[in-house]
Amino acid sequence: MALLNATNVHKTYRLGKVDVPVLRGVSVTVEPGEFVAILGSSGSGKSTLLHILGGLDRPDAGKGEVVFDGTPLSAMGMGGLDRYRSERVGFVFQFYHLLPELTVMENVTVAAMIRQGRLRYKAAEVTERAKALLESFGLGHRLGHRPAELSGGERQRTAIARALINRPAVLLADEPTGNLDRVTGGTILDALAGHRASEKLATVMVTHDQEVAARADRVVRLVDGRLA
Repeated sequence: MALLNATNVHKTYRLGKVDVPVLRGVSVTVEPGEFVAILGSSGSGKSTLLHILGGLDRPDAGKGEVVFDGTPLSAMGMGGLDRYRSERVGFVFQFYHLLPELTVMENVTVAAMIRQGRLRYKAAEVTERAKALLESFGLGHRLGHRPAELSGGERQRTAIARALINRPAVLLADEPTGNLDRVTGGTILDALAGHRASEKLATVMVTHDQEVAARADRVVRLVDGRLA
């Protein structure tokens, strides 16, 4: 059984009086530990598909389903979807969305604090996990720095560590190296490969970069909201 399975997904947005179809019957599966790249030009529906896979958006009513580990997302209530997004899925975006007033360590551990709740927050365990993640991304010397003191590559590595802190089963990444030079982007992709291998982390990465897609186990190409 696939870990994540989207079947015949349609998505249409209403802009004023006009319906704009973005996804037109897309199906994709992701196995545990697999790296799937979603390749396509701007406006092809890549980010929309990623948001639907992560439960941030839903397919059009009656037009498609996403199933995680045998459970349809449509069958999850709001609490179930919240747990899915916070515990089973990690999100990384092109823009880092780090909290500027927090240190690198605090930015990474805050996601675990939110998941566990303040009363059950296991500080020592989370701190150890965060340090290990940050060291694996070459940020062991930056734990006390704030985002403004980091380079773009360091900010993105911090964002990825934050996405992995809760040991998700799936990492959903939207152009994570799009703002970085090739050397820095390649270093980040190398580090992610190590985590996929050690933690059987399934990864779905949106990109328009052929070189990034070439690293994937499988490439899904979208053209005008359809699989090419």
